[in-house]
Amino acid sequence: MGIRAEEEVAAEVFAAADPIALFRTWLTEAETQEPNDANAMGLATVDEDGLPDLRVVLLKDADEAGFVFYTNFNSAKGQELLASKKAALNFHWKSVRRQVRVRGAVSEVTEAEADAYFASRPRGAQLGAWASNQSHEMESREKLIEDAFALEEKYKDADVPRPPHWSGFRVAPLEIEFWLDREFRLHDRRIFRREEPGASWTATRIYP
Repeated sequence: MGIRAEEEVAAEVFAAADPIALFRTWLTEAETQEPNDANAMGLATVDEDGLPDLRVVLLKDADEAGFVFYTNFNSAKGQELLASKKAALNFHWKSVRRQVRVRGAVSEVTEAEADAYFASRPRGAQLGAWASNQSHEMESREKLIEDAFALEEKYKDADVPRPPHWSGFRVAPLEIEFWLDREFRLHDRRIFRREEPGASWTATRIYP
């Protein structure tokens, strides 16, 4: 990206009033450049001992209500999110040299939302949601595969229902930071903040 193009991108960031709209624009642009999973994001939580935990999950929706992803509620991340109701997200698009950080409050998606998304998943992923006791000790790989085969047989003539322990979370952002890679480590950063979901945003430019 040339100097003029970089300045145009920076101007876009520092003129924006709606961080959600800006995020969606950046995600759309990243999808044209990233070779795999432009919607991948780091998800940070804290366990019951206060120890941070981090993993990568896939964003499934982003709008004014928040950032949505789906998981097994019995998993480590599921249990930590249900307990703390807080999370941080990080999107890093190396191909376009941009990053977005999000922090906010967590809530569960509706049953209807979870049902609709589960129904859209590939059948193998639906069966896997039943077969995997995510984050728990596994007897053997062979047992997991056997369970998956048994479920495939069980539902061979029927739709696979959504497991009661499988649903989604929505992170309602209180902070969203946009980061642009620049020469000499003089990166551009702008952070949007609000006191609660639905409130107006304030924006600040911060040092790299």
